[in-house]
Amino acid sequence: MIASQAISFGRIGKSLAIAAALFIGSVPLTAEHSAAQTTPQAQPVGLTNVQAIDAVSKYFNSVRNMHGKFVQFGPTGGRVEGQFFISRPGKVRFYYNKPSTLDIIADGSMVSVKDRKLQTQDIWPLSQTPLRFLLADKIDLKTDANVTNVVVEPDLITITIDDKTRFTSGRLTLIFDARDYKLKQWTVRDAQGYDTSVAIYDVVENGATNPDLFKIDYIANSRQRRGNN
Repeated sequence: MIASQAISFGRIGKSLAIAAALFIGSVPLTAEHSAAQTTPQAQPVGLTNVQAIDAVSKYFNSVRNMHGKFVQFGPTGGRVEGQFFISRPGKVRFYYNKPSTLDIIADGSMVSVKDRKLQTQDIWPLSQTPLRFLLADKIDLKTDANVTNVVVEPDLITITIDDKTRFTSGRLTLIFDARDYKLKQWTVRDAQGYDTSVAIYDVVENGATNPDLFKIDYIANSRQRRGNN
């Protein structure tokens, strides 16, 4: 179905956490590392912090396509893995390995969250999900996102974004390598205070991408809506 009412980040955040965590992690995340990195000390935003945001945005804008593997840790410590494919602007595919049955696709305008086992599919406008920050044609976190905190350390840059739209409400924390600005960790905190963390690895940047990976089955979605009526 196409979501038409306001829903909390807690409902779709668990699945969109993967889809929103689009860029490079140098190594798979561990539960211990996740817990240690999700609560950085606050630091007033100053010139150094603004420069860090600009550098991260510049790096993102240099990467148009990529594919690789991901690892996700949920609020209770559960771990799932899968593969991802990205083509900016607007397109992403996150395919979860078994036993998970999720398959997430953004086709440039909409985002589909499909359960392969249940044969159900929910669709949201891309503009109303966290994906919009990182799938844009030109990324500028300084002006396009509600950045509420920046921490610049010798080895890490941490950027916190508060995200509130019609469909989502939560906090996004991105942790980057301070040397090359590549994303090491992504954490989503939903409205209930639960964290979902993601790492991406074995990444190939700016390689060939199959456009068929980003096609949403709208016909199946229409059949599902008719079946629910």
